[in-house]
Amino acid sequence: MSEMKTKRTSVVIVGAGIGGVRAAQVLAEQDVDVTIIDRNNYQLFPPLLYQVSTAVLAESEIAYPVREFFRSHPNVNFYLGEVQDFDTDNQTVITDHGNVDYDYLIVAAGSTTNYFGMKSVEQHAFPMKTMTEAIAIRNQIIRCLERAEQEPDEAKRRELLTFVCVGGGPTGVEEAGAISELIYKSMRRDYHKLNFDEVDIKLMEGTDRVLAMMPEKLRNRTVSILQQKKVDVRLSTAVVDYDGHTIKLKSGESIPTQTVIWAAGVKASPIMSKLGTEAIRDGRINVQKNLSVKGLVNVYAIGDCACFIQQEGERPLATVAPVAMKEAELCAANIIRRMQGASQEVFSYKDRGRDGNNRPRSSSPAFRQHQYDRVLCLVSLALGSSFQAGWYLCQPDRFTEMDVELPAQYKTFPHSHQPLS
Repeated sequence: MSEMKTKRTSVVIVGAGIGGVRAAQVLAEQDVDVTIIDRNNYQLFPPLLYQVSTAVLAESEIAYPVREFFRSHPNVNFYLGEVQDFDTDNQTVITDHGNVDYDYLIVAAGSTTNYFGMKSVEQHAFPMKTMTEAIAIRNQIIRCLERAEQEPDEAKRRELLTFVCVGGGPTGVEEAGAISELIYKSMRRDYHKLNFDEVDIKLMEGTDRVLAMMPEKLRNRTVSILQQKKVDVRLSTAVVDYDGHTIKLKSGESIPTQTVIWAAGVKASPIMSKLGTEAIRDGRINVQKNLSVKGLVNVYAIGDCACFIQQEGERPLATVAPVAMKEAELCAANIIRRMQGASQEVFSYKDRGRDGNNRPRSSSPAFRQHQYDRVLCLVSLALGSSFQAGWYLCQPDRFTEMDVELPAQYKTFPHSHQPLS
């Protein structure tokens, strides 16, 4: 079934993530019809998935209905479906529930887990990019504890009680710390027959540092706190295989475990390859200075699936929420400008953690305090005993533009724990 074009200009947005919804919010105030396509009818807040995976938060506390964003905007519609292909010649998005025509297309399809070609790891490890995956990790942790308490064989118990997080970025660090808090502080009181000295939580990172974006002093402090929480932090440790029972390292070491959580990297959503345009190694498609896709008519890409390079020779902009939101705003503005026959604006993003020469402002006391607050937030949420203190440090007014700006509907629930409607 093909949707008939409306009289007004039709803008289709693929993806209801932070970038996609933000673009729709800007366009909602214009004389256009907007259709958001996503396989889930809720927007997820990915930075808190690790707390769902360790039973700190309920699912409803990090998800918000997409339709509820636009209750007062009848020109914005949500279309539940999974995109399977693009017919850019006929300006149509092909989904598993029918086709959707567009005048302008914004692709904000996000990213997925990158296993770097290791099929066995992909088959047996636990990723954490979706709500379903976070719930699967939570169930796995509880299942392993239940089975371990009943298992008479010590070797099998230790296999069940070994939890490995691969990837020393924020997700891996947060997850390892949160698992420690869950097991040693909460579960210890419930599993009376379990020997918690047999629990082994490991964090593995292929490079020589965790949280590479942080100053060395704070990276070292993070490792120290993780170790205090009984997390075995292994740097310069590369994983080469995992069969569901044994993880194999490049060094030749093998570690028995039934739980490997993979947070070692991301790549663009596979649907991006259907656009048939130039992409970089991780699948992100190259976009022009106005965020349009070269060679395609009226097609834009933003967020984790887009590769934007501000200056020749620089690295692409990071796949973080602040970049996606700024891209969404300019992309929506450029669509309106094109409709009005005006010239397109060029996207420019200033990382407020750097000076005008693109050097880290590490000598600035304000910047040092800013970075210190970021680590305090990370440590408090993932490792510390005070969730309230951690949440306070993560509020938007504590951070600059380079950090995640929580949508308004998320800003109060950690204190009230009220379910979403």
